[in-house]
Amino acid sequence: MHPEVRQEKPGMCPECGMNLILEKDHKEHGEGKHAGHSTRMFLRKFWVSLALTIPVVLGFYPWIFGTIVFFYGGWVFLAGAARELKARLPGMMTLIGVAISAAYVWSVYAVFVGEDTLFWELTTLITIMLFGHWLEMRAVSGAQGALKELSKLLPDTAEIIRNGKNETVSLSELREGDVVFVRPGARIPSDGVVIEGRSDINESMVTGESAPVAKSVSNEVIAGTINGDGSLKIKITKVGERTFLAGVMRLVQEAQASKSRLQILSDRAAFYLTVIAIVGGFVTLVLWLGAKAGFGFAMERLVAVLVIACPHALGLAVPLVASISTTLAARHGFLVKQRLALEAARNIDIVLFDKTGTLTKGEYGVTKADDNAIQLAASVDALSEHVVAKALVAEAAKRGLELSPVVDFQRVPGRGVRGRIDGFEVRVEGAESGGPETAIVVLKNGENVGTIALADIIREESRQAIKDLKAMGLKIAMITGDSEGVAKWIAKELGIDEYFAKVLPGEKSEKVKLLQSKGSKVAMVGDGVNDAPALTQADLGIAIGAGTNVAIESAGIILVRNDPRDIVKIIRLSWATYSKMIQNIFWATGYNVVALPLAAGALAFQGILLQPALAALFMSLSTVIVAVNAMFLRRKAL
Repeated sequence: MHPEVRQEKPGMCPECGMNLILEKDHKEHGEGKHAGHSTRMFLRKFWVSLALTIPVVLGFYPWIFGTIVFFYGGWVFLAGAARELKARLPGMMTLIGVAISAAYVWSVYAVFVGEDTLFWELTTLITIMLFGHWLEMRAVSGAQGALKELSKLLPDTAEIIRNGKNETVSLSELREGDVVFVRPGARIPSDGVVIEGRSDINESMVTGESAPVAKSVSNEVIAGTINGDGSLKIKITKVGERTFLAGVMRLVQEAQASKSRLQILSDRAAFYLTVIAIVGGFVTLVLWLGAKAGFGFAMERLVAVLVIACPHALGLAVPLVASISTTLAARHGFLVKQRLALEAARNIDIVLFDKTGTLTKGEYGVTKADDNAIQLAASVDALSEHVVAKALVAEAAKRGLELSPVVDFQRVPGRGVRGRIDGFEVRVEGAESGGPETAIVVLKNGENVGTIALADIIREESRQAIKDLKAMGLKIAMITGDSEGVAKWIAKELGIDEYFAKVLPGEKSEKVKLLQSKGSKVAMVGDGVNDAPALTQADLGIAIGAGTNVAIESAGIILVRNDPRDIVKIIRLSWATYSKMIQNIFWATGYNVVALPLAAGALAFQGILLQPALAALFMSLSTVIVAVNAMFLRRKAL
């Protein structure tokens, strides 16, 4: 229908939602040759055809005006049918093309032999088909357009600082290393790092996080996000295809090109419906001729069957929902790489979390200590780069404790650190904890000042995520390389059903297989690096904490932020998506089951006949209903 629409991968036309056809010969399509094939074109052809149909209906020169409408208004359908047949993919355009061609050829023949013509039916059919397609395209483009919506996040221009002066340039002129000035309320033009200023950034459109994120010097920012009340100077680090948003768009495009099982089923059904329509149409023609109903009446039934059976609604039933769900996922902070992955989420029985960096922050935090011990330990450890030292210094800052100056600092391998504060020797050494926590003892001139307990910090988000997942009837498991004591403690804290401790990275996939051997459908949630084999083995692989790395190959779904609560959203979206797909397939197939016999004339003995023009209107309305039903998914709260 829109030969000017091209892309490198299979997918749906952004104008009408029909499947794109593989183009074997690029030379035959010149640039601009098909300009004007758009929603406006269908509306324009509709008005012209309507004006020409009026004299036909009134009986004025039906042959002349009917011929003009056939070639002017019907040409888009004839050309579309030719492309489908050339690609050996007969579909909607083929059915319409055959229907209007049959009606026109018979009418021309009937003029010369004195039979009743079908010019009235032909012109009204083409006119209504044009109007119906205009309605469909408006509805479909509203439900489609995931990539268009994402591209709208980027500003058209950027305010760049060159030679101490600000100048506005187009986005295409930005280069890595450029410094841009972002005013309050403006969108970030490209990925970069803040080099001056402080502000809160609204990142909800790419991370799903509704609360603004504070940004200051050295913090990274993402293209398309919205600056708050402060002004920022940002050094551009990535442009064009290398930006995070470009990566998101690439994944959305790949997801739209991939197909779910339901879409494969609906595509197959649409193909068979096309075959049934063509065969059924000609069988209807023969049967009515055999019943001596007259060739004109038989042709009218043939046309009605071909039109009513157009598989447009069935062909769009699943792709439209999938397109919307892909966009909805991106808005809520997770990226669907494969539609099959999202489809698999609704059947998951158990969610297997990698502990470090997923359920926990992957960094030490103080769980128990008094201020005096923290002040002394942090003062000495301020000169160390050890992870425990960083945790102690961070805790002192959190408590508002002032650090003391240290002299004669010394690191003692395998033991800890020591130094002198106000003439006293202070030592910070490891101690036996007897549990999941790491114990640090603080000694002042050899006297025990206090013990500090540290542990991997559990994410508060993890508690809510596990609570919600269990409320949905799912079991929770955890896998970690940590000791039995640590794993047992975290499992108890979070209410985890099953855990695996002391597991090496290469052994994680074996644990997934173990769960699968019990008949469970497993979703594996990991960081996408050392968890790659397990993510691949699982029925659903989810990479958490991907940040700006949107090229993780081992996971079907990627979480933009380190928030396990998004797992709940994935499963809810999977359920909602499947429900909408089933609703659309039910409507599209049920409509044909009822409409086809009516179009063939099954109730003609009771005076009930479905005219071709009315059949065209019903066919178009069925597609509009499918599109509108799909759009309701946008309102789904995850």
